[in-house]
Amino acid sequence: MGLPEPHPGQPRRADLRVSDADRHAVADILREAAGEGRLDIDELEERLEETFKAKTYADLEPITQDLPVAGRAPVMPPSQAAGPAAGAVPVVYGEGDANDSASAFLSNVERKGVWVVPQHFSVNAVLGDANIDLREAHYSAREVVISATSVLGSVKVTVPPHVHVIVEGNGVLGEFKEPSEKVPEALTADSPVVRVRGIAVLGDVTVKRRGPRGPKRTLRQHLGLE
Repeated sequence: MGLPEPHPGQPRRADLRVSDADRHAVADILREAAGEGRLDIDELEERLEETFKAKTYADLEPITQDLPVAGRAPVMPPSQAAGPAAGAVPVVYGEGDANDSASAFLSNVERKGVWVVPQHFSVNAVLGDANIDLREAHYSAREVVISATSVLGSVKVTVPPHVHVIVEGNGVLGEFKEPSEKVPEALTADSPVVRVRGIAVLGDVTVKRRGPRGPKRTLRQHLGLE
């Protein structure tokens, strides 16, 4: 990321604030680098922490400067006043945050039921379990990205038949599992896309496709009294 000289009266580009999308882009680079053996587990954890604490482009730049990331690291805007391209219309399925995260450190975390999946969702399981169930979820964009990191832990992502899922993760002495064909896709022209990427280090990230959740059974039903 080069640092162009600002016009008179404008702040240095390096001093501009980064977005959550910029942070997630750097996190993806770090996970891929770890999967290729360029970073060990301790370095990955340290750099991920620095990434999500970064406030400006100057904070982000050193994190990937020793990695081959040409053309993939966040690019600083040409001017402070840069806005969306003319005529650009965002695709929105529901209201919700653009970014969110869930972390399980020596614990369990779960997202299920009716909730809004942000465009960028990070889930981290370090010596813990994370269960992300999308069967009743709504989506903030036509395509959402789930960045999963499992270190001696387990991440499970459950998707319904009408969602197109793309798995792009890496396993390092761990497993990154795609959905089986036991439950087939049932896609339409309006089907959302869920892209699952990340890394599993001595752990696993499992993506499963299942049918809709059934109605909850009462205690009387379980006992066969109804």
